[in-house]
Amino acid sequence: MDRERRFNRRETLKAGAAIAAAAALPAPLAAQAPARLKLRLLETTDLHVNVVPYDYFRDAPDDTVGLAKTAYLIKAAQAEAKNSLLFDNGDFLQGSSLGDYVAYKKGLKAGEIHPMIAAMNALPYQCGTLGNHEFNYGLEFLEHGLAGAEFPIVCANVDRINGPSLIEPWRLFEQSFEDEAGIDHILNIAVIGFVPPQIMQWDRANLDRKVTATDIVDAAEKYLPEIALAHPDLVIALCHSGIAGGERKGMEENAALHLARLDGIDVVLTGHQHLVFPGGKAFDGIPGVDNKKGSLHGKPACQPGFWGSHVGILDLELEKRDGRWKIADFKVDPKPIFERTADRKIVPKAQAEPAILATVKTDHEATLVYMREPVGATSAPITSFFALVADDPSVQIVADAQIAYARPLLAQTPHKALPILSAAAPFKSGGRAGPGFFTDIPAGPLAIKNVADIYLYPNTVQVVKVSGAQLREWLERSAGIFNRIDVAKTEEQPLINPGFPAFNFDVIDGVTYQIDVTQASRYDGDGKLVAPDARRVVDLAFQGKPVEEAAEFIVVTNNYRASGGGNFPGTKTTIVLEAPDLNRDVVVRYILDKKTINPTADGNWSLKPLPANLNVTFPTSPAAAGKKPEGLKAEAVGDAGEGFVKYRLGG
Repeated sequence: MDRERRFNRRETLKAGAAIAAAAALPAPLAAQAPARLKLRLLETTDLHVNVVPYDYFRDAPDDTVGLAKTAYLIKAAQAEAKNSLLFDNGDFLQGSSLGDYVAYKKGLKAGEIHPMIAAMNALPYQCGTLGNHEFNYGLEFLEHGLAGAEFPIVCANVDRINGPSLIEPWRLFEQSFEDEAGIDHILNIAVIGFVPPQIMQWDRANLDRKVTATDIVDAAEKYLPEIALAHPDLVIALCHSGIAGGERKGMEENAALHLARLDGIDVVLTGHQHLVFPGGKAFDGIPGVDNKKGSLHGKPACQPGFWGSHVGILDLELEKRDGRWKIADFKVDPKPIFERTADRKIVPKAQAEPAILATVKTDHEATLVYMREPVGATSAPITSFFALVADDPSVQIVADAQIAYARPLLAQTPHKALPILSAAAPFKSGGRAGPGFFTDIPAGPLAIKNVADIYLYPNTVQVVKVSGAQLREWLERSAGIFNRIDVAKTEEQPLINPGFPAFNFDVIDGVTYQIDVTQASRYDGDGKLVAPDARRVVDLAFQGKPVEEAAEFIVVTNNYRASGGGNFPGTKTTIVLEAPDLNRDVVVRYILDKKTINPTADGNWSLKPLPANLNVTFPTSPAAAGKKPEGLKAEAVGDAGEGFVKYRLGG
């Protein structure tokens, strides 16, 4: 297959005119029967500098990520098809520890090749587009990164101030493909790219007074007439934007569905949401979306996960009638690099390609050193042994980091005057994962990989606005982790409900409150209101004054909670800011900025004291010995089974 012929825009228009003239010539009678040609499109998206199948935070191999594994599926998919083209849909320069190492430690000078680009150059990418995270390290870093790419990258909706587009908006490829009868045809394929216009908010410091970002659909409508003059046989949109329903209002972050409505767009490759389409439950029931076939308003579309978890495969069957190629049929099938069994074990479906690993070997090894070196210090231990019964330092550091991150972002919004609170949960709190599943970082040097002990999940920061009444209900839902304690019983009563996941035990910093576990839980395990008259959260106050129901607050949380995860009242429909960064990265940056942190819990919440004669117990790790928080009345009383130690709460 020929490599693409690269046109500038003037050459493209001339070529288009020549092609149109040729198409007007009389065709032989034998060519009147429609030719059929199969073309396989392959897509990666949201790689986020995940090349090696490795979790740098856990400092361990990870079979769920990495372009090296995706490449195995790409090669297999190419071997199955006569004709194929590979595209990337953005967010490739930021997002893993390897990316942070290059940006913060090694640096990227003019003429140097970014390791992510080096890995991508080892594959036959036809074209790519920018994602919002490409702007995280500034325009100079971006320009140095793009300069090393051996494939073109396009983006139509970011322009320099009073100047042209930041990079070329679209590209025409003239390429030879073989049809089902073995005859070669020259097809002209136009590729146009888009990024969420919210980059101007998310990366204001890097972009303000340098570039502007326009609405995705508006940008498409600007360039589609120009593209049409080149008479392309196929127009592919690389849309680093997700799939969402609803009426178009303009400047949507997730605009792929609206883009698909436009005449002149034939295929929409999507990304940004870190989801899988077709098949992801988030896309069920959206008008215009066929979540089984894989189409948006009837046009083939795909979104292949994130971090190299999938390769998108779109098989197009093209038919030539009246001198023009049209899509006669298609099939969309995102292929995963792993599967998860019912007992949550990972089963790899791909091997790591040695050629891809080789491109980043030196930088990967340097990243391991970088992750293992101290980047700051903690003046107090960071543990989670008692996080379910008392305010905890492992939660405190997340709360502090989230507020420090969100405050300057909110200063640019209409909500800047509202009090800022922060919600965080003790992710590592034993449970089914066993007695070793606790945070235990001693005072002293702190390495970046230690952050995995503090924040496990790849959530992104989101901010919601709640009323005082909603805030109280949020905490009531969180308090469902506790069993109800009967004050009339003297026999042992377990405090913690083992079926309630610790990641749903949100502690909200910035207010003070107590939890009365002698009361029934208002919500059941699924978040349904089951005891309307029960109140566990008592003495809820802000700055020493009772929280009024009509009061308004900002709560910094994560995308899981803000999108309805855990069924918390008042969170799903009140999002005021969707930030581009991982909560985990926010904690890393907080440590880098502070150099020495003091994550001592501030004691903003506690359990309401119980009568002294009760025997209320909870399990924790044997390693908790000698690490009980000051003021917590509890003592070890024996074996809790499965390697845990049992503690009894004091009166």
